[in-house]
Parts: sequence; C-alpha cells; structure tokens
Amino acid sequence: MSRSYTLQELAEFVDGKIVGDGAVEINGLNGFDLAGPGEITFLVDKKMMAKLPECKASACILPKGFESLELPGIVVDRPDIAAARIHSLLLKKDYAATGIHPSAVIGSGCRLAKAISIGAHVAIGDEVHIGERVTIHPGVVIEDRVTIGDDTVIYGNVTIAADCIIGNRVYLHHGAVIGSDGFGFATDAMGNHYSKPQVGNVRIDDDVQIGACTCVDRAAFGTTWIKSGVRIDNQVQVAHNVVIGENSVLVAQTGIAGSSSLGRSVVLGAKAGVNGHIHLDDGVMVAAMGGVHNSQPKGALIGGAPAIDVKKWGRATAAFSRLPEMIKEVRRLRKEVDRLTALVQKGEDT
Repeated sequence: MSRSYTLQELAEFVDGKIVGDGAVEINGLNGFDLAGPGEITFLVDKKMMAKLPECKASACILPKGFESLELPGIVVDRPDIAAARIHSLLLKKDYAATGIHPSAVIGSGCRLAKAISIGAHVAIGDEVHIGERVTIHPGVVIEDRVTIGDDTVIYGNVTIAADCIIGNRVYLHHGAVIGSDGFGFATDAMGNHYSKPQVGNVRIDDDVQIGACTCVDRAAFGTTWIKSGVRIDNQVQVAHNVVIGENSVLVAQTGIAGSSSLGRSVVLGAKAGVNGHIHLDDGVMVAAMGGVHNSQPKGALIGGAPAIDVKKWGRATAAFSRLPEMIKEVRRLRKEVDRLTALVQKGEDT
C-alpha cells in the first residue's frame, strides 16, 4: 500500500509552489490518462494543458507559468523530476527484515548484518560481507569474498563473482552478471586461442542501478569500476578494465570494449558501441547505434558509425536517403554532357 501525504507536504518535499487546496490527500501517482481520485499526475508537455479539465486526478504537477488550474497543483521547474521523487516517496516502505530462508546456503567466515532478507535457494560463498537492510531475492549466487554495502537490492538469478565490491543503495536487476571473466585471449599463427587469466575484480560504487541481463566483466588485472550514480539499462556489456564515470547513462544493448573509460555524465544511446582503449570525456553523448572508434573531447555530441559530429551525421544521413535520386540525376547529366560533347566534336570535324 502507498503512503498518504497532503499536497502541501508533497510540495514542500520537492520545493514546489502550491496552487489551490494544499490539504488534498494524495496516496498515489499515475499517468495523465490513468490517474483517478486520490492520485496526483504530472504534465511535461505544455500542449497538454488544454486537456487538464478532462483529468480525473486529485492534483497535478505542472511547469512554471501555468498556475491557473481546474484542480489543485504543484508548480515546479521540472515536473518529470518532481514526479519521480514524489512517486518514490509514495511507494517507499519501511524496511522489514525477513531473515534467511531455510533453503539458502551460506559459506564459512561470512559477516551478515542482523537486518537482512535472503530469499529461497540463494547461494553465498565463503568470507562474504553483507551490510544492513540488504535484500537478496531467490536464486542469487554470490561467490567468495564479495562485499555488499547497506540498503542494496539484488533481484532474482543475479550472479556476483568472487572478490567483487558492491556499494550502498545499489540495485542489480534480474539476471545481471557481475564479475564474469573478461574476453581476453592470445592467438598464435595457427589460429589457436590461449585464454588470458582474468584475475581482477569489479567495483560498483553507491547509488548505481544495473538492468536485467547486463554483464560487467572482471578486470584482467586491477578493477572494472562503475562509479556512483550510474544507470545501466538491460542487456548492456561492460568489458574488462572499463571505468564508467559518475552519473553516466548506458541505454539498452550498449557495448563497451576493454580498457575504455567514460567521464562524468556520459550518455550512450541504445546499441551504441565503444571501441577499446579510448576515453570519452565528461558529458559526451552518443546517439543510438553510434560506433565510437576514437577518444572524444568534453561535451561532444556524436552519432553514426564510425561516429562523427551529430549535426554532420544528420546531414550525411539525410543525403544518404537521397542517393538513389542523386545517382539518377548524375546519370542524366552524364548523358547530357556526352551528347553536348558529341555535338561539339561534330562541329569541329565539319
């Protein structure tokens, strides 16, 4: 069950301005077309303001400049951010430790906090340290010498390999694999592959969220490092010895090759690929399906494969779509040139 707050309390929580009755009770947040009595909704697109009288919600979160309402509201700079914060607040539950399920297997030398929830068929290796208020869902495998900080949530069927370090308030979603061997091998003249031992680890700092079926490989030597505040979507591949800077965002099916590094607040669009041993500086943004083959300076906006400046890529893409017509026109012009050349030559002959 959601908690209940007055509109005034929610406005204070997000530093917003109340319009209308601040005593309205709110117990949920929903989309504009789905919200009903007792719920608050939000508008990001100002064009939707005309539909506000049709809304059945008890209140609405609005951008500044739209204080005149048919229903009570909270006015803020960024309704999307305020909505996310309010929704999390409404859904927040006090932690209730469920203890360790009888079917869980715990290795020797482990240090587990008293307030902990470990689900069915969890396997925990030796010398594992787990902090307070951690929730581990069924089917999770945690290998030897792993450290997990406070308030972390590990969803079903996640695997955390040996020696990895997980920070506080980390969310690892279903099927994620942390610390699998990096893709490292040497090949001789006959094409035989010789695997290089991957003896490093993975470090995930505080407030990181990693999506379902994402793989973060352990370092060949040293550490693969995901810094604080990073958001990683589903089915992302992070190779060995990669470093991802604070608050970066990796969208679904992104792949980063070994020993590359990302600065702060880098954004990689869906299916983007980053070559190995390069650096993307702070604030770089790569469009979906971009293929980044070289290092990029701070704030670069790039797209395409190989990735180039996003404006140039846009013009190139537009030109590419017109290539059939352009080729047809070139052929026509070539025939016209040949015809005129023939006429000129004929005139010279006479």
